[in-house]
Amino acid sequence: MGKVKVRLLPIVSRINLPTVLKTAILPGDSKEALFIATQVGEIFYIRDGSLRTFLDIRPRIIKLGASGGGYDERGLLGLAFHPEFYYNGLFYLHYSVAGTQGPGALPESISPNPCDPKTLNLKWINRETQYDHIDTVEEWILPTNGQPQKRRTLLNLRRPFSNHNGVNSLNFSPETGKLVLTTGDGGSGYDPFNLSQNDMEIAGKIIEIDVNKHTFFRNPPVVTRFNELPVPIQETLTVIAKGVRNISGISFQRFYNQYIKYVGNVGQDLVESIFSFTQNKRIPVTQLVQAFLMKSEAELERFINFGWRAWEGVFPTQIIRGCSAIPTLEEKTIAYYDEAVKFSVRRLHPVTCYFHEDPRPDKFGGTALTGVQAYMGNRIPALTGSVVFTDLARKEESGTPAKGVLAYTRIRTDCKLNDFSVIETDYDFGARAAYYVSLGTNLNQSTLYLGVYGSMKVTDFNQGTIFEIIP
Repeated sequence: MGKVKVRLLPIVSRINLPTVLKTAILPGDSKEALFIATQVGEIFYIRDGSLRTFLDIRPRIIKLGASGGGYDERGLLGLAFHPEFYYNGLFYLHYSVAGTQGPGALPESISPNPCDPKTLNLKWINRETQYDHIDTVEEWILPTNGQPQKRRTLLNLRRPFSNHNGVNSLNFSPETGKLVLTTGDGGSGYDPFNLSQNDMEIAGKIIEIDVNKHTFFRNPPVVTRFNELPVPIQETLTVIAKGVRNISGISFQRFYNQYIKYVGNVGQDLVESIFSFTQNKRIPVTQLVQAFLMKSEAELERFINFGWRAWEGVFPTQIIRGCSAIPTLEEKTIAYYDEAVKFSVRRLHPVTCYFHEDPRPDKFGGTALTGVQAYMGNRIPALTGSVVFTDLARKEESGTPAKGVLAYTRIRTDCKLNDFSVIETDYDFGARAAYYVSLGTNLNQSTLYLGVYGSMKVTDFNQGTIFEIIP
Protein backbone atom coordinates (compact mmCIF):
# COMPACT_ATOMS: atom_id res chain seq x y z
CA MET A 1 0.00 0.00 0.00
CA GLY A 2 1.62 3.23 -1.18
CA LYS A 3 1.53 6.53 0.66
CA VAL A 4 -1.07 8.99 -0.58
CA LYS A 5 -1.27 12.71 0.17
CA VAL A 6 -4.42 14.78 -0.28
CA ARG A 7 -5.68 18.24 0.57
CA LEU A 8 -8.83 19.12 2.49
CA LEU A 9 -10.77 21.97 0.92
CA PRO A 10 -13.32 23.55 3.32
CA ILE A 11 -16.76 23.90 1.71
CA VAL A 12 -18.95 25.00 4.61
CA SER A 13 -18.33 25.50 8.32
CA ARG A 14 -20.17 26.21 11.59
CA ILE A 15 -22.83 23.57 11.07
CA ASN A 16 -24.07 20.97 13.53
CA LEU A 17 -22.71 17.43 13.63
CA PRO A 18 -23.02 15.99 10.07
CA THR A 19 -24.27 12.41 9.85
CA VAL A 20 -24.89 12.05 6.09
CA LEU A 21 -23.08 13.55 3.07
CA LYS A 22 -24.37 12.70 -0.42
CA THR A 23 -25.42 14.35 -3.65
CA ALA A 24 -28.63 14.39 -5.67
CA ILE A 25 -30.08 16.37 -8.56
CA LEU A 26 -33.09 18.40 -7.49
CA PRO A 27 -36.20 18.16 -9.70
CA GLY A 28 -35.94 20.75 -12.44
CA ASP A 29 -32.21 21.28 -11.85
CA SER A 30 -29.27 20.27 -14.00
CA LYS A 31 -26.38 19.84 -11.54
CA GLU A 32 -25.77 17.71 -8.48
CA ALA A 33 -26.15 19.40 -5.13
CA LEU A 34 -24.35 18.24 -1.99
CA PHE A 35 -26.82 17.41 0.79
CA ILE A 36 -25.78 17.50 4.46
CA ALA A 37 -27.90 15.92 7.20
CA THR A 38 -27.09 16.86 10.79
CA GLN A 39 -27.69 14.70 13.85
CA VAL A 40 -30.03 17.27 15.41
CA GLY A 41 -32.40 17.13 12.42
CA GLU A 42 -31.41 19.66 9.76
CA ILE A 43 -30.88 18.90 6.06
CA PHE A 44 -28.99 21.49 4.01
CA TYR A 45 -27.79 21.50 0.44
CA ILE A 46 -25.02 23.40 -1.26
CA ARG A 47 -25.80 24.85 -4.66
CA ASP A 48 -23.62 27.36 -6.54
CA GLY A 49 -21.50 27.85 -3.44
CA SER A 50 -24.34 28.80 -1.07
CA LEU A 51 -25.81 26.79 1.80
CA ARG A 52 -29.59 26.44 1.72
CA THR A 53 -32.08 24.69 3.98
CA PHE A 54 -33.86 21.70 2.41
CA LEU A 55 -35.72 20.42 5.49
CA ASP A 56 -35.69 21.01 9.23
CA ILE A 57 -37.21 18.26 11.40
CA ARG A 58 -35.62 19.23 14.72
CA PRO A 59 -39.03 19.19 16.49
CA ARG A 60 -39.44 15.54 15.36
CA ILE A 61 -36.10 14.43 16.87
CA ILE A 62 -35.74 13.00 20.36
CA LYS A 63 -34.04 15.34 22.84
CA LEU A 64 -30.36 14.60 22.37
CA GLY A 65 -27.59 14.66 24.94
CA ALA A 66 -29.93 14.79 27.92
CA SER A 67 -27.77 12.26 29.74
CA GLY A 68 -24.17 11.17 29.46
CA GLY A 69 -22.64 14.64 29.23
CA GLY A 70 -23.94 15.50 25.78
CA TYR A 71 -22.75 12.40 23.91
CA ASP A 72 -25.52 10.67 21.96
CA GLU A 73 -25.88 8.19 19.08
CA ARG A 74 -29.53 8.95 18.31
CA GLY A 75 -30.99 11.65 16.07
CA LEU A 76 -31.26 12.03 12.29
CA LEU A 77 -29.26 9.01 11.16
CA GLY A 78 -30.21 8.29 7.55
CA LEU A 79 -31.10 10.15 4.35
CA ALA A 80 -31.52 8.55 0.94
CA PHE A 81 -32.89 9.81 -2.37
CA HIS A 82 -35.01 7.58 -4.58
CA PRO A 83 -33.20 6.60 -7.81
CA GLU A 84 -35.95 8.55 -9.62
CA PHE A 85 -35.83 11.49 -7.20
CA TYR A 86 -35.40 13.95 -10.08
CA TYR A 87 -38.78 12.83 -11.47
CA ASN A 88 -40.79 11.74 -8.41
CA GLY A 89 -39.29 13.85 -5.61
CA LEU A 90 -39.20 10.92 -3.17
CA PHE A 91 -36.62 10.69 -0.38
CA TYR A 92 -36.31 8.71 2.86
CA LEU A 93 -35.37 9.50 6.45
CA HIS A 94 -34.31 7.43 9.47
CA TYR A 95 -34.42 9.19 12.83
CA SER A 96 -35.10 8.81 16.56
CA VAL A 97 -38.59 10.07 17.35
CA ALA A 98 -39.29 12.91 19.79
CA GLY A 99 -41.22 11.96 22.91
CA THR A 100 -40.33 8.27 22.80
CA GLN A 101 -37.72 8.20 25.56
CA GLY A 102 -38.06 5.09 27.74
CA PRO A 103 -36.20 3.79 30.80
CA GLY A 104 -33.96 1.41 28.85
CA ALA A 105 -33.95 -2.38 28.50
CA LEU A 106 -31.86 -3.02 31.60
CA PRO A 107 -32.14 -1.31 34.97
CA GLU A 108 -28.35 -1.00 35.20
CA SER A 109 -25.26 -1.51 33.10
CA ILE A 110 -24.25 -5.18 33.00
CA SER A 111 -21.01 -6.41 31.47
CA PRO A 112 -20.59 -10.03 30.36
CA ASN A 113 -18.52 -12.17 32.70
CA PRO A 114 -17.32 -15.53 31.29
CA CYS A 115 -17.33 -16.88 34.85
CA ASP A 116 -21.00 -15.99 35.33
CA PRO A 117 -23.16 -17.65 32.64
CA LYS A 118 -26.27 -15.64 33.50
CA THR A 119 -24.52 -12.49 32.27
CA LEU A 120 -23.92 -14.15 28.88
CA ASN A 121 -27.51 -15.16 28.15
CA LEU A 122 -29.68 -12.19 29.06
CA LYS A 123 -33.20 -11.82 27.64
CA TRP A 124 -34.95 -8.63 26.59
CA ILE A 125 -38.28 -8.86 28.39
CA ASN A 126 -41.15 -6.41 28.82
CA ARG A 127 -40.23 -4.84 25.50
CA GLU A 128 -43.25 -2.55 25.36
CA THR A 129 -42.11 -0.78 28.53
CA GLN A 130 -38.39 -1.55 28.85
CA TYR A 131 -36.77 0.23 25.91
CA ASP A 132 -34.78 3.39 25.26
CA HIS A 133 -36.47 5.02 22.25
CA ILE A 134 -38.24 4.45 18.93
CA ASP A 135 -36.61 4.88 15.52
CA THR A 136 -38.67 5.46 12.40
CA VAL A 137 -38.04 5.08 8.68
CA GLU A 138 -40.21 7.41 6.60
CA GLU A 139 -40.95 8.28 2.98
CA TRP A 140 -41.11 11.98 2.12
CA ILE A 141 -41.82 13.84 -1.09
CA LEU A 142 -40.68 17.14 -2.55
CA PRO A 143 -43.71 18.37 -4.51
CA THR A 144 -43.31 20.59 -7.54
CA ASN A 145 -42.83 24.15 -6.28
CA GLY A 146 -43.59 23.07 -2.72
CA GLN A 147 -42.08 22.19 0.65
CA PRO A 148 -41.06 18.61 1.55
CA GLN A 149 -43.91 16.62 3.08
CA LYS A 150 -44.07 13.27 4.84
CA ARG A 151 -46.00 10.66 2.83
CA ARG A 152 -45.90 7.53 4.99
CA THR A 153 -44.00 5.51 7.58
CA LEU A 154 -42.18 2.37 6.43
CA LEU A 155 -40.98 1.03 9.80
CA ASN A 156 -41.21 1.89 13.50
CA LEU A 157 -38.49 0.18 15.51
CA ARG A 158 -38.30 0.00 19.30
CA ARG A 159 -34.64 0.16 20.39
CA PRO A 160 -33.40 -1.33 23.70
CA PHE A 161 -30.55 1.14 24.31
CA SER A 162 -29.54 4.60 23.13
CA ASN A 163 -26.48 3.55 21.10
CA HIS A 164 -25.77 1.43 18.02
CA ASN A 165 -28.57 2.78 15.84
CA GLY A 166 -26.37 3.03 12.74
CA VAL A 167 -25.36 6.18 10.88
CA ASN A 168 -25.70 6.98 7.18
CA SER A 169 -28.10 4.08 7.58
CA LEU A 170 -30.19 4.51 4.39
CA ASN A 171 -28.84 3.97 0.88
CA PHE A 172 -30.42 2.79 -2.35
CA SER A 173 -28.90 -0.28 -3.97
CA PRO A 174 -27.96 0.27 -7.63
CA GLU A 175 -28.10 -3.52 -7.94
CA THR A 176 -31.72 -4.06 -6.89
CA GLY A 177 -33.20 -0.55 -6.80
CA LYS A 178 -34.33 -1.18 -3.22
CA LEU A 179 -33.77 0.91 -0.10
CA VAL A 180 -31.07 -0.59 2.14
CA LEU A 181 -31.38 -0.10 5.91
CA THR A 182 -28.38 -0.94 8.09
CA THR A 183 -29.36 -1.42 11.74
CA GLY A 184 -27.06 -1.68 14.75
CA ASP A 185 -27.31 -4.48 17.31
CA GLY A 186 -29.46 -2.44 19.70
CA GLY A 187 -26.68 -1.02 21.81
CA SER A 188 -25.14 -1.34 25.24
CA GLY A 189 -21.95 -3.41 24.88
CA TYR A 190 -21.31 -6.95 23.68
CA ASP A 191 -24.89 -7.24 22.33
CA PRO A 192 -26.23 -8.46 25.70
CA PHE A 193 -29.39 -10.04 24.24
CA ASN A 194 -27.56 -11.51 21.21
CA LEU A 195 -30.04 -9.78 18.89
CA SER A 196 -27.65 -9.65 15.94
CA GLN A 197 -27.56 -13.45 15.54
CA ASN A 198 -31.28 -14.01 16.12
CA ASP A 199 -33.02 -14.30 12.74
CA MET A 200 -36.29 -12.87 14.06
CA GLU A 201 -34.72 -9.74 15.53
CA ILE A 202 -34.59 -6.65 13.31
CA ALA A 203 -31.53 -5.37 15.19
CA GLY A 204 -28.10 -6.25 13.85
CA LYS A 205 -29.18 -6.82 10.23
CA ILE A 206 -28.81 -5.37 6.74
CA ILE A 207 -32.29 -5.13 5.26
CA GLU A 208 -33.66 -4.23 1.85
CA ILE A 209 -37.02 -2.47 1.60
CA ASP A 210 -39.06 -2.55 -1.61
CA VAL A 211 -40.55 0.95 -1.48
CA ASN A 212 -42.69 0.24 -4.56
CA LYS A 213 -44.65 -2.60 -2.93
CA HIS A 214 -47.74 -2.19 -0.71
CA THR A 215 -47.55 1.60 -0.76
CA PHE A 216 -51.08 1.73 0.68
CA PHE A 217 -49.79 0.60 4.10
CA ARG A 218 -48.83 3.85 5.83
CA ASN A 219 -48.82 3.32 9.61
CA PRO A 220 -46.97 0.16 10.69
CA PRO A 221 -46.93 -0.79 14.37
CA VAL A 222 -43.91 -0.30 16.63
CA VAL A 223 -41.97 -3.58 16.67
CA THR A 224 -38.66 -5.21 17.52
CA ARG A 225 -39.06 -8.54 15.64
CA PHE A 226 -39.92 -9.43 12.05
CA ASN A 227 -42.79 -11.72 13.06
CA GLU A 228 -44.52 -8.77 14.77
CA LEU A 229 -44.92 -6.97 11.44
CA PRO A 230 -48.15 -7.18 9.42
CA VAL A 231 -47.81 -9.46 6.39
CA PRO A 232 -47.93 -6.57 3.86
CA ILE A 233 -44.89 -5.03 5.57
CA GLN A 234 -43.11 -8.38 5.78
CA GLU A 235 -43.59 -8.76 2.03
CA THR A 236 -41.61 -5.55 1.38
CA LEU A 237 -38.54 -6.73 3.30
CA THR A 238 -35.59 -8.99 2.57
CA VAL A 239 -32.57 -9.63 4.79
CA ILE A 240 -29.11 -9.87 3.28
CA ALA A 241 -26.81 -10.04 6.32
CA LYS A 242 -26.72 -10.49 10.09
CA GLY A 243 -24.10 -10.44 12.83
CA VAL A 244 -23.84 -6.64 12.67
CA ARG A 245 -22.61 -4.61 15.64
CA ASN A 246 -22.89 -1.07 14.27
CA ILE A 247 -22.51 -0.01 10.65
CA SER A 248 -21.76 3.34 9.05
CA GLY A 249 -23.81 2.69 5.90
CA ILE A 250 -23.12 0.58 2.82
CA SER A 251 -21.15 1.47 -0.31
CA PHE A 252 -21.49 -0.10 -3.76
CA GLN A 253 -18.71 -0.43 -6.34
CA ARG A 254 -19.53 -1.57 -9.86
CA PHE A 255 -17.23 -4.32 -11.07
CA TYR A 256 -18.07 -5.41 -14.63
CA ASN A 257 -21.66 -6.74 -14.43
CA GLN A 258 -21.92 -6.97 -10.65
CA TYR A 259 -21.56 -4.81 -7.55
CA ILE A 260 -19.14 -5.19 -4.67
CA LYS A 261 -20.76 -4.14 -1.41
CA TYR A 262 -18.65 -2.64 1.39
CA VAL A 263 -19.64 -2.17 5.02
CA GLY A 264 -17.63 -1.16 8.07
CA ASN A 265 -18.48 -2.83 11.38
CA VAL A 266 -17.54 -0.84 14.48
CA GLY A 267 -15.63 -2.90 17.02
CA GLN A 268 -15.95 -3.44 20.76
CA ASP A 269 -12.50 -3.44 22.38
CA LEU A 270 -9.89 -4.44 19.84
CA VAL A 271 -10.51 -3.88 16.17
CA GLU A 272 -12.48 -2.05 13.47
CA SER A 273 -13.42 -4.14 10.41
CA ILE A 274 -14.35 -3.58 6.77
CA PHE A 275 -16.23 -6.35 4.95
CA SER A 276 -17.03 -6.84 1.30
CA PHE A 277 -19.28 -9.24 -0.60
CA THR A 278 -20.70 -9.64 -4.09
CA GLN A 279 -22.90 -12.70 -4.26
CA ASN A 280 -25.41 -13.03 -1.48
CA LYS A 281 -28.68 -14.83 -0.96
CA ARG A 282 -31.38 -12.38 0.00
CA ILE A 283 -33.94 -14.07 2.22
CA PRO A 284 -37.49 -12.67 2.19
CA VAL A 285 -38.76 -11.86 5.65
CA THR A 286 -41.90 -13.90 4.92
CA GLN A 287 -39.63 -16.93 4.48
CA LEU A 288 -37.77 -16.10 7.69
CA VAL A 289 -41.02 -15.92 9.61
CA GLN A 290 -42.27 -19.15 8.08
CA ALA A 291 -39.05 -20.94 9.03
CA PHE A 292 -39.37 -19.55 12.56
CA LEU A 293 -42.94 -20.87 12.85
CA MET A 294 -41.90 -24.25 11.47
CA LYS A 295 -38.77 -24.27 13.69
CA SER A 296 -36.58 -24.89 10.65
CA GLU A 297 -33.10 -23.40 10.35
CA ALA A 298 -31.73 -25.36 7.39
CA GLU A 299 -32.74 -22.76 4.80
CA LEU A 300 -31.37 -19.85 6.80
CA GLU A 301 -27.69 -20.76 6.75
CA ARG A 302 -27.30 -18.85 3.48
CA PHE A 303 -27.18 -15.56 5.36
CA ILE A 304 -24.05 -13.48 5.10
CA ASN A 305 -22.91 -13.39 8.71
CA PHE A 306 -20.34 -10.87 10.00
CA GLY A 307 -19.95 -13.00 13.13
CA TRP A 308 -20.81 -10.53 15.89
CA ARG A 309 -21.20 -11.04 18.84
CA ALA A 310 -19.05 -14.16 18.74
CA TRP A 311 -16.41 -12.51 16.56
CA GLU A 312 -15.01 -8.99 16.60
CA GLY A 313 -13.44 -8.74 13.14
CA VAL A 314 -10.66 -11.31 12.99
CA PHE A 315 -10.77 -12.13 16.71
CA PRO A 316 -13.09 -14.16 18.90
CA THR A 317 -14.86 -11.65 21.14
CA GLN A 318 -12.77 -11.11 24.24
CA ILE A 319 -13.27 -9.54 27.63
CA ILE A 320 -10.37 -7.31 28.64
CA ARG A 321 -9.76 -6.58 32.30
CA GLY A 322 -6.90 -5.70 34.56
CA CYS A 323 -4.78 -8.48 36.06
CA SER A 324 -4.82 -8.37 39.85
CA ALA A 325 -1.44 -10.10 40.16
CA ILE A 326 0.35 -7.85 37.63
CA PRO A 327 -1.57 -4.55 37.28
CA THR A 328 0.38 -3.49 34.18
CA LEU A 329 -0.92 -6.46 32.20
CA GLU A 330 -4.37 -7.16 30.79
CA GLU A 331 -6.23 -10.43 30.95
CA LYS A 332 -8.10 -11.50 27.80
CA THR A 333 -10.80 -14.16 27.99
CA ILE A 334 -12.93 -15.45 25.12
CA ALA A 335 -16.39 -14.42 26.24
CA TYR A 336 -18.52 -16.46 23.85
CA TYR A 337 -16.36 -19.49 23.18
CA ASP A 338 -19.15 -21.81 21.99
CA GLU A 339 -20.54 -19.16 19.63
CA ALA A 340 -17.06 -18.40 18.29
CA VAL A 341 -16.57 -22.07 17.41
CA LYS A 342 -20.04 -22.29 15.85
CA PHE A 343 -19.45 -19.34 13.49
CA SER A 344 -15.73 -19.86 12.85
CA VAL A 345 -16.39 -21.27 9.37
CA ARG A 346 -19.81 -19.83 8.52
CA ARG A 347 -18.91 -16.17 9.05
CA LEU A 348 -17.69 -13.70 6.44
CA HIS A 349 -14.06 -12.70 6.92
CA PRO A 350 -13.09 -9.00 6.81
CA VAL A 351 -11.31 -7.38 3.88
CA THR A 352 -9.15 -5.42 6.28
CA CYS A 353 -8.95 -4.58 9.96
CA TYR A 354 -7.24 -1.88 11.94
CA PHE A 355 -6.63 -2.04 15.63
CA HIS A 356 -7.25 0.05 18.73
CA GLU A 357 -3.61 -0.46 19.67
CA ASP A 358 -1.01 -0.64 16.91
CA PRO A 359 2.71 0.00 17.57
CA ARG A 360 3.73 0.02 13.90
CA PRO A 361 5.09 3.46 12.90
CA ASP A 362 3.05 3.74 9.69
CA LYS A 363 -0.28 2.71 11.28
CA PHE A 364 -2.46 4.13 14.04
CA GLY A 365 -4.54 3.16 17.03
CA GLY A 366 -8.18 3.61 16.09
CA THR A 367 -11.31 4.49 18.02
CA ALA A 368 -14.40 3.88 15.86
CA LEU A 369 -14.92 3.45 12.13
CA THR A 370 -17.20 6.27 10.90
CA GLY A 371 -17.34 5.92 7.11
CA VAL A 372 -16.52 3.61 4.19
CA GLN A 373 -16.71 4.68 0.54
CA ALA A 374 -15.53 3.22 -2.75
CA TYR A 375 -13.65 5.83 -4.81
CA MET A 376 -13.92 5.60 -8.60
CA GLY A 377 -12.62 9.05 -9.55
CA ASN A 378 -9.37 9.79 -11.38
CA ARG A 379 -8.40 13.12 -9.80
CA ILE A 380 -6.50 11.19 -7.11
CA PRO A 381 -5.08 8.33 -9.23
CA ALA A 382 -3.45 6.53 -6.30
CA LEU A 383 -6.91 6.01 -4.77
CA THR A 384 -8.82 5.04 -7.92
CA GLY A 385 -10.68 1.77 -7.35
CA SER A 386 -9.81 1.71 -3.66
CA VAL A 387 -11.95 1.74 -0.52
CA VAL A 388 -11.50 4.89 1.58
CA PHE A 389 -12.46 4.91 5.25
CA THR A 390 -12.42 7.22 8.24
CA ASP A 391 -11.79 6.70 11.94
CA LEU A 392 -13.27 9.03 14.52
CA ALA A 393 -9.97 9.86 16.25
CA ARG A 394 -6.61 8.18 16.49
CA LYS A 395 -5.33 7.26 19.93
CA GLU A 396 -2.88 9.95 21.04
CA GLU A 397 -1.16 10.92 24.24
CA SER A 398 -3.53 12.43 26.78
CA GLY A 399 -3.70 16.20 26.60
CA THR A 400 -3.38 16.43 22.83
CA PRO A 401 -6.48 17.41 20.80
CA ALA A 402 -8.29 14.56 19.08
CA LYS A 403 -7.70 14.16 15.34
CA GLY A 404 -9.49 11.79 12.98
CA VAL A 405 -7.82 9.52 10.45
CA LEU A 406 -8.34 9.06 6.71
CA ALA A 407 -7.08 5.77 5.26
CA TYR A 408 -7.60 3.36 2.36
CA THR A 409 -7.37 -0.28 1.37
CA ARG A 410 -7.92 -2.46 -1.70
CA ILE A 411 -9.49 -5.82 -2.41
CA ARG A 412 -7.16 -8.79 -2.79
CA THR A 413 -8.00 -11.29 -5.50
CA ASP A 414 -7.04 -14.16 -3.17
CA CYS A 415 -9.65 -13.00 -0.61
CA LYS A 416 -7.06 -12.79 2.16
CA LEU A 417 -6.92 -10.01 4.75
CA ASN A 418 -5.45 -6.92 3.13
CA ASP A 419 -3.26 -4.18 4.50
CA PHE A 420 -4.28 -0.53 4.73
CA SER A 421 -2.45 2.77 4.54
CA VAL A 422 -3.01 6.15 6.19
CA ILE A 423 -3.81 9.00 3.81
CA GLU A 424 -1.83 12.09 4.71
CA THR A 425 -3.70 15.41 4.74
CA ASP A 426 -2.45 18.97 4.62
CA TYR A 427 -5.04 20.72 6.77
CA ASP A 428 -3.87 22.20 10.07
CA PHE A 429 -6.59 22.01 12.72
CA GLY A 430 -4.24 23.56 15.25
CA ALA A 431 -5.17 23.12 18.90
CA ARG A 432 -8.80 22.28 18.06
CA ALA A 433 -10.24 18.78 18.20
CA ALA A 434 -11.15 17.35 14.78
CA TYR A 435 -13.27 14.21 14.97
CA TYR A 436 -13.88 12.63 11.54
CA VAL A 437 -17.59 11.88 11.86
CA SER A 438 -18.79 11.20 8.29
CA LEU A 439 -17.60 10.33 4.80
CA GLY A 440 -19.62 10.81 1.62
CA THR A 441 -19.42 10.79 -2.13
CA ASN A 442 -21.26 11.98 -5.22
CA LEU A 443 -23.41 9.96 -7.61
CA ASN A 444 -20.59 8.47 -9.69
CA GLN A 445 -18.18 8.14 -6.74
CA SER A 446 -15.65 10.53 -8.30
CA THR A 447 -15.57 13.00 -5.39
CA LEU A 448 -15.16 12.41 -1.67
CA TYR A 449 -16.52 14.60 1.13
CA LEU A 450 -15.41 14.56 4.76
CA GLY A 451 -17.42 15.73 7.77
CA VAL A 452 -15.36 16.95 10.75
CA TYR A 453 -16.64 18.00 14.16
CA GLY A 454 -14.89 19.79 17.01
CA SER A 455 -16.58 17.90 19.85
CA MET A 456 -17.93 14.51 20.80
CA LYS A 457 -21.00 16.19 22.30
CA VAL A 458 -24.05 16.68 20.10
CA THR A 459 -25.05 19.49 22.45
CA ASP A 460 -21.96 21.49 21.44
CA PHE A 461 -23.39 23.23 18.39
CA ASN A 462 -21.96 24.75 15.20
CA GLN A 463 -18.58 23.03 15.36
CA GLY A 464 -18.83 21.15 12.07
CA THR A 465 -16.94 21.66 8.81
CA ILE A 466 -17.46 19.87 5.49
CA PHE A 467 -14.39 19.32 3.34
CA GLU A 468 -13.89 18.13 -0.20
CA ILE A 469 -10.94 15.76 -0.50
CA ILE A 470 -8.82 16.96 -3.41
CA PRO A 471 -5.35 16.18 -4.89
